[in-house]
Amino acid sequence: WNLPAYLTVLIAFSNVGPLLVTLAHRFSPGLLNERYLIHSIQALGVISSVALALTWDRTVLVGRKQHSVAFLTLAFALALVCCTSNVTFLPFMFRLSSKYIRTFFVGQGFSALFPCVAALVQGVGQLECRNSSAANGSQSLQPHYLKENFTASTFFWLLVGLMSISLLAFAGLARKSNNKQPTTHVNKESCQLTTESQPAPKTPAPFCTARNVYLLILLAVSNALTNGVLPSIQTYSCLPYGSTTFHLAVVLGNLANPLACFVAMFALASAFASVINHPATCPITAFMMLKISYISGVL
Repeated sequence: WNLPAYLTVLIAFSNVGPLLVTLAHRFSPGLLNERYLIHSIQALGVISSVALALTWDRTVLVGRKQHSVAFLTLAFALALVCCTSNVTFLPFMFRLSSKYIRTFFVGQGFSALFPCVAALVQGVGQLECRNSSAANGSQSLQPHYLKENFTASTFFWLLVGLMSISLLAFAGLARKSNNKQPTTHVNKESCQLTTESQPAPKTPAPFCTARNVYLLILLAVSNALTNGVLPSIQTYSCLPYGSTTFHLAVVLGNLANPLACFVAMFALASAFASVINHPATCPITAFMMLKISYISGVL
């Protein structure tokens, strides 16, 4: 149970990647080239996945205890790739048509869907009770874990395949975006007529309004709960129910994102309705968490 807690902390620390990218765009505009940065991030993901498939089960003696240093380090690298890609892909996607944005989020959700389905098919944590005879002749029931359908190395090699497909897909998308840049030829007279006919540019509205601050606060609280608070206590909240419940909670929880993105492709909602519906679902979620806590004997 310590390993999932360590992973949660490392995943939280991986948000330093988006922070550094945001600060670089803020204080040194034009310093980072999105295309080269994305290629570097994807290359890091492929290399980390290959190293993880080869060294995930190796431990190192640290403080008189065996620790999975290689596994934790490479998991942090993959989490850094996942977090940083959110702030590097979107600026690049704005160069393309707006119809690509929604499919981008759908693909981002499916990147979690396929590993989750593979984790369910793997069948980790299944056990059965078997009779065991002690030295004094007494018999007792002992848990016996069943063998998984495929090994952890096979699962990590699947991640290598997904990262490689992502790398090749972005290479094709970048090449297509270069070919789509049109070259226009206009004469001087048409430019003068166009310039004279255009109205004067409007002064941009201020960003720090009460409405924007309110929306930013809601977004910060929502992301803090979703990506920080709830994952950090998930291991302890699932502890009374066993490893199988924890495994299913993590896997099925990751299925919510691609499902929501897929529904959003066909059911469009206004921004106001989205903001209203989100707080409306929070009391329902809080009630379910309190009910689970009461059933488990925590409250």
